[in-house]
Amino acid sequence: MKINEVEQLVGVTKRNIRFYEKEGLLSPGRTDNGYRDYGEEDVEAVWTVQADKTDDKLIIRIHEVIADVSEDLGVDPGLVKDGVEAHLQELLAEQVPQILGEGWELVRREYPTPVGPVDLMVRDADGNHVAIEVKRRGGIDGVEQLTRYLSLLGRDALLGDVTGIFAAQEITKQARTLAEDRGIRCVILDYDAMRGFDDPESRLF
Repeated sequence: MKINEVEQLVGVTKRNIRFYEKEGLLSPGRTDNGYRDYGEEDVEAVWTVQADKTDDKLIIRIHEVIADVSEDLGVDPGLVKDGVEAHLQELLAEQVPQILGEGWELVRREYPTPVGPVDLMVRDADGNHVAIEVKRRGGIDGVEQLTRYLSLLGRDALLGDVTGIFAAQEITKQARTLAEDRGIRCVILDYDAMRGFDDPESRLF
């Protein structure tokens, strides 16, 4: 390829291309009449990242790959729930109307967002979407996590206004205060009752 063809291919000026030659990053050959001849190997790849809402563009030019290695890091530990939390989520998904009220229904478990799935997406009796984050012990970090989900879900015009429920076996005072300040409803889950182990008639007190 001639230098003007490389210029069009990678979006770099001739001046920069010659600078790369001087620095030893490019080593073009020569044609019989002495012109530079750039091979495809001189530019291995060009990646272009275009912003959705602006004209901003990032161009990455790969000239040499030293190593191409992939590592299996396993499941993101931030998305792994312990046994009780996973079971609470499963039980709540099965008992949405019994726990949250008549007319409520499950839309989906593990509803996807750009920063990870929210535990449950449900509809209330009026058909409004409600995102639920389930914890065994609800702390401030769980409220912050649900807040991030709600911020992203709120951008989806198909969902409309999405509200949130922070559900846990116990919720700290600080987490409850923060949740209520952000318009998030708190729900205490009775794990034994949800599993059918709690029999009110057999209680001594």
